[in-house]
Amino acid sequence: MIGGVIGGAIGGATESPKIDRRFALMFLVMLTIAAGNTALQSVLPALGRSLGVADSAVAAAFSVSALLWVIAAPFWANRSDRHGRRAMILLGVGGFSVSLALCGVFLLAGINAWIGGTAAFLCFIGGRLIYGTFGAAAPPAVQALVAGETTREERTKALTLLASAFGLGTILGPAIAPYLILGSIGGVEIGLAGPAFLFAVFGVAVWITVRRMLPDDKIVAPHETHGASSAYPSIGGAPTGASVAAATGSHVEHVGYTDPRIRAWMIAGLVMGHAQAMTGQAIGFLVIDRLHLAPALALEPTGIVLMMGAGAALLAQWGIIPRLNMTPRQLVLTGLVLAAAGTALTGIATSLYTIATAYALASLGFGFTRPGFTAGSSLAVGANAQGSVAGKVTSINGASFVLGPSIGVGLYEAQHSLPYLVAGAACVVMIAYAWVSLKDARDS
Repeated sequence: MIGGVIGGAIGGATESPKIDRRFALMFLVMLTIAAGNTALQSVLPALGRSLGVADSAVAAAFSVSALLWVIAAPFWANRSDRHGRRAMILLGVGGFSVSLALCGVFLLAGINAWIGGTAAFLCFIGGRLIYGTFGAAAPPAVQALVAGETTREERTKALTLLASAFGLGTILGPAIAPYLILGSIGGVEIGLAGPAFLFAVFGVAVWITVRRMLPDDKIVAPHETHGASSAYPSIGGAPTGASVAAATGSHVEHVGYTDPRIRAWMIAGLVMGHAQAMTGQAIGFLVIDRLHLAPALALEPTGIVLMMGAGAALLAQWGIIPRLNMTPRQLVLTGLVLAAAGTALTGIATSLYTIATAYALASLGFGFTRPGFTAGSSLAVGANAQGSVAGKVTSINGASFVLGPSIGVGLYEAQHSLPYLVAGAACVVMIAYAWVSLKDARDS
């Protein structure tokens, strides 16, 4: 059982190498989908500038993809329960690979002036639609497969470790991307399209491995375990555990977004999520403009800033919060103070050091608010509603990356500091709102 791998990792037990390889493959699937997407995100501002495309068009490419992910993820989660986990994993990884390959081709055509920059980006958006529609099929199926091969006691630990692949991917994607910029091959310049092609090749390798290693599991009887839709893997979108709770929690009681018990938490989560998405999507453009860099020279500084931001968020969630005895309300309030300061400082930063440290401070703050939002929503309801509320939290986290990037870049086009100052102001307003409206379960 895969559960033995988790137990072995924690308690020192040894298990079958076959099962070790299977869990490692599922972890790799999640890591690949997240890293490939964030790697492309990290180079796209430079690509857009080099092709002469409006900054807002770059943001739109990811907003459309995120919207389709939010819509498609619940559909694929339900379908995996009826048509098999392996089929949905192959569909998700296949969609990921095809999308990146097509995006690479369209970007290549623009880089070599075979078509205009605007035409290249319109085609690129078409390729992103494939990722948003089909890439969402893999995570819930991976969750369900792992859940089905673990005991109830091991399941949450196994799924939490699996979900950490998304967080790790947000660091690895921007870190690896600058190394994937290629030169000319046969007189054709690859350049900034390199990450798309190379992650597509890696995706194909993962697809082939999944097809060979995983046995067919066509559904002939109802499964006791299921997966849940995951939030769109994006820069700044570190996991909060909501997807794990949705996969393991009870769905007996349905809870709506406007239920009085969770309404204030939903509002806070939506505003905080948009503030994070706005600032994260614009950061690549800020690095180019504040440091006065040519697009191709901006990749390494952008990668450094994004890695520091992702690392700070994961430090909060994996290192600091587990050692503190803070309530969800305290987590949100602390995070909002840090995020307000960090976003405002990012807006006025003028050097790589100040941009990176200010963005890391903002990300550290959001690293507090996201788990606080998740835990506060969960503790506001009883055991029978945990699955329903966790699904709402996941959808709010995903929805933030639908309009947030386009709003942030639109503000950036008006004035470079604006998305950061607006996000900082929104965090200040939310401090007052959270102080008055958010209540911990023990205070209710």
